[in-house]
Amino acid sequence: MGWMQRLSGLLLPLLLAMIPLSAEAVEVDALPQLFDRALALSRAGDPQQALPVWDHVLEIAPNDAAAWSNRGNVRLMLGDPEGAIADQTRSMQLAPDDADPHLNRGTAEEALQRWSDAAADYGWILDRDPSDASALYNLGNVRGSEGDWHEAQRLYRLAADARPGFAMARASDALALYQLDDLKEAERNLRNLIRRYPLFADARAALSALLWHEGFRGEAESHWAAASGLDPSYRDPVWLAEVRRWPPRPIADLERFLALELS
Repeated sequence: MGWMQRLSGLLLPLLLAMIPLSAEAVEVDALPQLFDRALALSRAGDPQQALPVWDHVLEIAPNDAAAWSNRGNVRLMLGDPEGAIADQTRSMQLAPDDADPHLNRGTAEEALQRWSDAAADYGWILDRDPSDASALYNLGNVRGSEGDWHEAQRLYRLAADARPGFAMARASDALALYQLDDLKEAERNLRNLIRRYPLFADARAALSALLWHEGFRGEAESHWAAASGLDPSYRDPVWLAEVRRWPPRPIADLERFLALELS
């Protein structure tokens, strides 16, 4: 090999390194960090900051199914369920076997009270995995919203059994029993939850309503003092019905109890 060829072999990598990368190549290289930043903002509950970052991620990687699904979740947090449904549907098209977009789209459909659509999405998951605790729990919420508290209670119990430690499913199971007038089992389940999770406001608030209904005002007030200190949202019947999704009977009892407390 002549000296000119050797020199060429040495200079070529150096010359290539001096050629500037395109903007597109730089952005693709930055994609993992950008995705992580968007995810961190989403998990921190900062949808206003997260949305433009997800927009940027999708400009670089328009076929990233996870990014579409995550942006859909952020859009739902920002009060745009229609936009959330569109993003989750696009995610499904890109990843047809992934359960998460179905779960997330069902949540957005619930926000619009599209109960049959939400049930279909949760059913899609359960057809493939009958023990999916999140789908069972969400389907229980749908059935409760439709007024079928027997089926809701059955689904909450299945969700709680499928995922040990799923405290909210156990509480919803107890609340459904309360709605169905099985007060003894509801009380027993709520007390078990409180023993295991002393700072669980949901169980304490539910037990406050149930104890007041049964005439034990003093103990009801004790549990309520703890519940309201942990989470003041339980004073709001609209929040209880539309966000937490309590059944109507415990909501009515808690309202009567609070009216008495304030009188």
